[in-house]
Amino acid sequence: MHARTTPWPLVALFTAGYLAPYLLPTTVGRLDSGLALTATQAGAVGSALLLSSATAGFLLASRVERLGARALARLGLALAFVGYGSAALTTWVPAVVAGAVAGGFGSGTATTVAATRIAAEHDPHRASTLGLLSVSALAGAVYLTVPHLGPGHGLPLAAIALTALAVWPLTAGLPGATRTAAAGPGRAPLPHRRSGLVLAAAMVCWSLAQNSLWGVSGRIGLHQAHLGEAALGVVLAAALGAGLVGVLTAGALGSRLGRAVPIGAGTVLIAGCIALTASATGPASFTAGEIAWNTLYPVVLSYLIGLAASLDPRGRWAVLAGSASSLGTAAGPLTGSVLSAQAGFAGMGAVLGTGLLLVAVPMTAVALHTGGRPLLPGAVRRRGGHPAALVAAHTGTPSGAVPQVGAAEQPVVEFPVDAPAPVRGAYGPAGPRQPGLP
Repeated sequence: MHARTTPWPLVALFTAGYLAPYLLPTTVGRLDSGLALTATQAGAVGSALLLSSATAGFLLASRVERLGARALARLGLALAFVGYGSAALTTWVPAVVAGAVAGGFGSGTATTVAATRIAAEHDPHRASTLGLLSVSALAGAVYLTVPHLGPGHGLPLAAIALTALAVWPLTAGLPGATRTAAAGPGRAPLPHRRSGLVLAAAMVCWSLAQNSLWGVSGRIGLHQAHLGEAALGVVLAAALGAGLVGVLTAGALGSRLGRAVPIGAGTVLIAGCIALTASATGPASFTAGEIAWNTLYPVVLSYLIGLAASLDPRGRWAVLAGSASSLGTAAGPLTGSVLSAQAGFAGMGAVLGTGLLLVAVPMTAVALHTGGRPLLPGAVRRRGGHPAALVAAHTGTPSGAVPQVGAAEQPVVEFPVDAPAPVRGAYGPAGPRQPGLP
């Protein structure tokens, strides 16, 4: 797609895939109150849903091109519609669990296709920011609406199923399997393997901390901050509205601050917000913590998605890091339930905040390493990992002469110093360098 064209099919697919994690508090909370499940059992169902989503990512990360983005996206949306829809229509616990797991695999499939295609965009950060903006707005609308439609576990699940159905027609704009991909999948090794593995491992812990709190936020609001369900829905919707502000801020900032500062400093601030939210004993402190946390969370997440996408233009690290993040997301509800049962909500917040402070170090190191390498002779690189042709657009060099990120270095052309007359306008293979370009 053209750099200036908004990839709406990918934004819609991203929204359908991410909606289930965003609705986790109300989904888990209503499983607890609407079915014969304990809080820990409800958290385990939420974890099973998200673990199924992560499994889809790991299985399909390298198969999107071969199988075709359109076919996989439609398969994922169909599984999400049937799985979540069937779980919403029954109160038999085994059927609810089976439907949630099937729907989770569908959500993960949709997310995998979206992440792979977004990584191939000229500006993956912009595309992921639009996706986060869309899913935050939709989830906020659900939080405002669902409490007024009655009790029961089926309403949030039905909202996810109907979203998958609504997105289905937009998949017509996605590509099918290419002849080259069908003939044999690419065997090119993953670039930046060490950085990618460190980032993926760190994102497991990062997402675990986020979703441990998110999975029990409803219970904190109801039982410790003394909010009613309708008031809690308003607070969570307002928090997601603040998330929209965070996403817009991330989109406006772009790469001005690089990636290390938003990821490192943002994670440290999130740790403080989690501790504040978990220890809240009244509506004011709970609301402040939730809003501050949800403002920062999508900002850091958008930069993490962009960082993973920059490691491999084929999108494999974007999918693998996203799936690793889903593992942490999957373990979040159960971890939050167990920690809060053993140490209380405040103790849980202290543990999660400390863990985030520790994990901020390797994530920041990866952002610095992949965004600040010195230039090598004959190689052109742009901060953020975008194709070097984007640099050429500013320097006037023909894009065909500029290598992509990760391409083999080109030899430096040397000119004899004893030439009778200097050749004006002659440069190395990368074209003229201008001050201020990396």
